Amino acid sequence: MYRPGLNDLDAVMAVARRASFRVAALDLGMSTTALSNAVAKLEASLGVRLFNRTTRSVSLTDAGRLFVEQVRPALQDIHGAMDGVRAQQETPSGTLRINAFAMAAREILSPLVLEFLRRHPQVHIDLVTEGRLVDIVAEGFDLGVRVAGLVPSDMIAVSLGRPQRYAVVGSPAYFQTGDRPLVPLDLLGHRCVRVRLPNGALFRWPFEKDGQVVQIDVDGPITLDEAGLARTAVLEGVGIGFFMEQDVRADIEAGRLHRMLADWTPARAGLCLYYPGRRNPSAALNAFIRLARELGARAKV
Repeated sequence: MYRPGLNDLDAVMAVARRASFRVAALDLGMSTTALSNAVAKLEASLGVRLFNRTTRSVSLTDAGRLFVEQVRPALQDIHGAMDGVRAQQETPSGTLRINAFAMAAREILSPLVLEFLRRHPQVHIDLVTEGRLVDIVAEGFDLGVRVAGLVPSDMIAVSLGRPQRYAVVGSPAYFQTGDRPLVPLDLLGHRCVRVRLPNGALFRWPFEKDGQVVQIDVDGPITLDEAGLARTAVLEGVGIGFFMEQDVRADIEAGRLHRMLADWTPARAGLCLYYPGRRNPSAALNAFIRLARELGARAKV
């Protein structure tokens, strides 16, 4: 008689979480066909369909939703028990899944993630970047990275000690045809590179000086949804851009971009690593958190 194993249940949870067999298969490191077969075998043993499948979408059936709701807590307990055993290891191992938006991932990659891998070569890091805010527990992540103000209140946060600051920049070629803006409202008379947020809204550029807060809905010839593309457009002289300072710092120092309105872009809350409180965190998770605290302490000195 077929008895579903832990991997089969994890497969169902991954498909439910990602609403996609292809993406869930990537998360689990298996083929889409193998994942589909595992779910189909479990469905056959239960005698019900867990998922509605079409060529364009995957969604839970009513029976599937009930199954996931009842199985998820038990699976979390089982994985927690396994993590508790792993926590007794002297050498961290296994996989850590981290969710971050792209800028945060670039910021922590070298000083934290790669340094951790050098210290703990038996650990695999799965770093997923996306603009939307996710429930890291529901979506199977061990850790998240966001600016301090976006960390959920029920999470444990570790400050990485790096204040964030915006930078308004343009290329030397762009300014050959006009004056630089001196106050935020001057931007309305300039071509700007617009950015679309993950929720589809256009990003309004925020400014602050002496307690005065201003948001400018700029205009320009192009709208993009990724900072690297926007940087390329600004370097090519298409218009003025608005970035996190660390994304264009090297360009400013090299003279490829000129900065303006610096007095209107004060430092803001820095990045935080965050994670749920667990009774039995793995040795790998404990080691990563320790290194994050070291990084935060060094950055504050």
